[in-house]
Amino acid sequence: MVCVRERPDGKRSANGKAFDPERLFLPPDDDLAPNRPGETLRARLDGSGAAGPSGRARLVLARLLGRRPVEDDWRRALAAEQCVGAALEGLAGGGWDVVHSIVLPGDAIISHLLIGPGGAFGIATRPGRRARVRVGASEVRTDRERHPQPYVREARHDAARASLVLTRGCGFLVQVRPVLVFVGARSVDVAPELDDVRVLGERDVPGLGALGGALHPDRSRRIHTVARNRRVWLWA
Repeated sequence: MVCVRERPDGKRSANGKAFDPERLFLPPDDDLAPNRPGETLRARLDGSGAAGPSGRARLVLARLLGRRPVEDDWRRALAAEQCVGAALEGLAGGGWDVVHSIVLPGDAIISHLLIGPGGAFGIATRPGRRARVRVGASEVRTDRERHPQPYVREARHDAARASLVLTRGCGFLVQVRPVLVFVGARSVDVAPELDDVRVLGERDVPGLGALGGALHPDRSRRIHTVARNRRVWLWA
């Protein structure tokens, strides 16, 4: 259980919106708001040298030898995050904010954190690779992978960590709901007993914008201010 102390209402500007000094004085290096979808994956690909001539030759050779370069997985994951990120950015006009590529201790990454009238959502994005996807209560199986993947557990766990961080930083209870999005899957079947993780295809993402009634605009803005601060996530 996390004990929090309610913060007093902040000052308001001339247009009536809440004034949050933390947003004004956040150092640029600590501000996650400019992050592009897949920012961390972009950095990994850039650091791998895969874009250079020698890197491309290495990848071609690995594929010819029947190996599966990790860079190929990163590229597929990046394309999936870009697809979902673009859809989430399109919700901005409805009072929603999104922070992309939040790195948690232990190398876990929240692909997208969506905040708005319908609440806060920790969105994990996975490439579907034209596979038939079966989502169980804790694992995901596809017809392209031999072993089940712990995507449901990971989404649930990362959302719980985000809830703790944001509750501590905001001074009021913040519940981050886990969402798992499969991009490019042939089909997605969800076990009926899975009721705490929302599972979507990429075409369903804009529908999140229709949710409402969970957060007052002032609280939504406060959560976004805290979420975009890189330093608050260091103790997630």
